[in-house]
Order: sequence, then C-alpha cells, then structure tokens
Amino acid sequence: MEVGLGLDAALQLSLEEQEILSREATMLGYTSIWTPDGIGNDAFQLCALRWKATTEIVEGGLNTGISVSPVAFRSPVSFASSSKILTNLTRGKFSLGIGTGGIYQPSVRKNLGFNTKSALAVMRDYLITIRKLLDGETVNYEGEAITLKDVSIGAPSDYKTPVLLGALGPKMLNLAGELADGAAMNWCDTERISWSRERVNEGAMSVGRNTNELKLVQYIRVCVDDDPKLARDGLARATIPYALRDKVPTARERQFAYRAHFERMGFAEELLFLDSIRNRNGSFDEILEAFPDELLEAVGVSSDITNARDKFYNLADGLDTAIVRVVAAKSGLDSIRAVMQSCAPNN
Repeated sequence: MEVGLGLDAALQLSLEEQEILSREATMLGYTSIWTPDGIGNDAFQLCALRWKATTEIVEGGLNTGISVSPVAFRSPVSFASSSKILTNLTRGKFSLGIGTGGIYQPSVRKNLGFNTKSALAVMRDYLITIRKLLDGETVNYEGEAITLKDVSIGAPSDYKTPVLLGALGPKMLNLAGELADGAAMNWCDTERISWSRERVNEGAMSVGRNTNELKLVQYIRVCVDDDPKLARDGLARATIPYALRDKVPTARERQFAYRAHFERMGFAEELLFLDSIRNRNGSFDEILEAFPDELLEAVGVSSDITNARDKFYNLADGLDTAIVRVVAAKSGLDSIRAVMQSCAPNN
C-alpha cells in the first residue's frame, strides 16, 4: 500500500506554503500529493505547483492527483486537455479523479443542462469521452448527457493518465470497474472498503477486465493534537458537512450521496437524532457535541501524534493508496505538520 498526502482549501495555504509542505512531504516519505477540486481552487494548477516543488527533493518528483473534481466544473474536453498537459509535464505522474458533485440531485442536473434522469449516465459519458480523447481519438459520441462531434485534443500523451471515478454506491463502483482505472473513495470504514472492492471487481469482470489493474484510492481524515477534545472536534467539524449536508434531508434524499453512504455503514439512527436537533433549531455546537464518536472512529483519526499512525494504518486496510487528508486542529502550519509527521511513511 502506498501512502499519499491530501491538502485541501480548508487549510488556507498560500502558494508558497503549498510548495514548502510539498517538499516536506517528500522528505517524510509520502509517495503522492492529492487535492480535491473546488471553486476558486484550480486543482490542476495546484498539482503542477506541488509536483514541481517535489522535484527539488527527489528526481522525477512525487505522484500527484485530483480526488476528485466535480464534472460540473469542466467539460470532457477540458478535463482531457488539462490532464494531457499535466501528464506530459510530470512524465506520467498525474492521476485524474472525477465525481458527481451535486448532480445526483435532479434540480442540479437540470440547471447545468444535463438532460438525463441519471447521474450514473452522466459519469458514464464523461469516462468514455475523456478516455477516448486522452487516447488521441477523434471522438464522435452521443450519450444521454454528452454529445461530441469530430472532437480531438491531438496526439495522445507519451504517458498514461489514470482516470479514477469518485464512487460510494454499488452502481457507481460497478461503473468504476467497468470504465475507470479504479475508484476514488471517501469516508469508508474497513468493511466498506472490502465491500467496495467487490463491487469494483464485479464491474470489471462484467466486461472482461483484469481486476488486478484497478486501484482503490481513499482519503482518510487525520486530526492530531495533545488535547484529545480539540482533535476530536476538529475531525467532527470536517465530517459534519458530509454526513448532514446543509439541511435536513427528506426520506428520498437520504437514499443518495453521503447520507446514504453513512446509513449503509449503520449510522442511520444516529444521524436521524442529529436531524431532530436541527429540526428544533439546535445550535451547531450542540450538534458537534452530539456527533457520534463511533462514526468518527470508524472513518477517521483523531488522536495525539503518537497514536495516529497505528489508527491510520488500521483504517487503510484493503486500499492501494491511502491518503492522509490533513485536518488541522488549530490554525497555522504547526498543526498541519503534526498530522504529516504523525503518519509519515518514514517514521
């Protein structure tokens, strides 16, 4: 298993700090550096910046990747074009992860012009067209969500760009096995990692692909501090937006995205209790205090620096690449460095 480092916009790093931490990650033995994409946070540019910094420490630099970019941000042509340049720049050390973002919601698909009832269909179209473009094909394709006519980005790169699919549910994991180079996952306990591997393999075998070539990549949030309450609350603050979203879901909405994911892991009653707090306009601090420690311990690490490593590796069982997604307990670089050092491969 490889161990990567994940740095996101919540850390509020300057470009100079991005470079400094990338060099330090290299010296600590991390094999890759990852970022999610977001509005105002161009992941392709960040990957290039970080990779360049790592070349100052190790010949050829570290692997770098996006996990993930919501497809609403870019067209297949844009994804393929940027990926080709970055793959050539890094000499094959870039991986692209794409995900649904908010398009699992019908209203979002409609607002973005995806004329289909299925987020799965959108992702299928993106995977097919991105892969064809990266292979140097002139693409003529008409799917449920994407139509391309005589579109090419020129000759293929000299190196392969692995394309990962952000996947939580069984159908999306099947699709990752069928069309992607693996799955980019999030917030999975070890049982869910094993289950996800089975679903990816099912998709691969349905089209005769070699399951050994497919990778499972996952962020594992880590927050460390000498004060266990501060570390616990830091991890909870990072988890709450995924588990609860911005409003109490309807019964149907609970069947989709991260809410369904956490409920499949057995936390339905706990999340319904938190919904009851929100329904009576309880404060965020009340939700923070009531957030189940069992859920936090199942999917992330909150600890002092001496115990974090063992907890991280236990949660990473079954992955091909486990990414230490840094959650800072306090503002400033010291908390970020504490996480990096706590799980460093060279320790």
